[in-house]
Amino acid sequence: MMDFARVQKELQECSRDIGSSGITVSPKSDNLARLTGTIPGPIGTPYEGGTFQIDISLPDGYPFEPPKMKFTTKVWHPNISSQSGAICLDILKDQWSPALTLKTALLSVQALLSAPQPDDPQDAVVAQQFMWTSQYLKDYQTFVGTARYWTETFAKSSRLGVEEKVQKLVEMGFSEALARSALDSVGGDENLALEKLCSG
Repeated sequence: MMDFARVQKELQECSRDIGSSGITVSPKSDNLARLTGTIPGPIGTPYEGGTFQIDISLPDGYPFEPPKMKFTTKVWHPNISSQSGAICLDILKDQWSPALTLKTALLSVQALLSAPQPDDPQDAVVAQQFMWTSQYLKDYQTFVGTARYWTETFAKSSRLGVEEKVQKLVEMGFSEALARSALDSVGGDENLALEKLCSG
């Protein structure tokens, strides 16, 4: 059985120091098992300046079982699937400990953005590009350029930008709730949201 009192305490801990960490965790509804986390892109990386959304599902056994986390913001990184947002990180699997919290897990995900582990990839294409470019430093810009472009495109949509995208979709005849839901599910990409809405 999930420890809801602990989850509430963790949410309070995250909201107390948003200013210093930049990390947020909030419930998707009144169900504390479904959360949304955000992390800022680490300074000095291609992810700098981006805000990345992470979908968090807490299993019944939490905190004795790890939370399930995946990026909803598209990101170009060897340990994160560019398709599904799945994250390859040991503490979200077999290295989880009940002493860890949602905040420490999100800090670990943020640290992973700074220090990719291409030997244990989630996305083989990105890992291959990362490893290949690491061997040939002059081509390292290929990886960095792609990661930075994805950050600019998917992780830097301002709140105003989101409202404009919602408005565009509403003008096309979709309800505001459907438009928001579609945009959320594809990390704010209005073209993918439109495809999703049109397909059904």
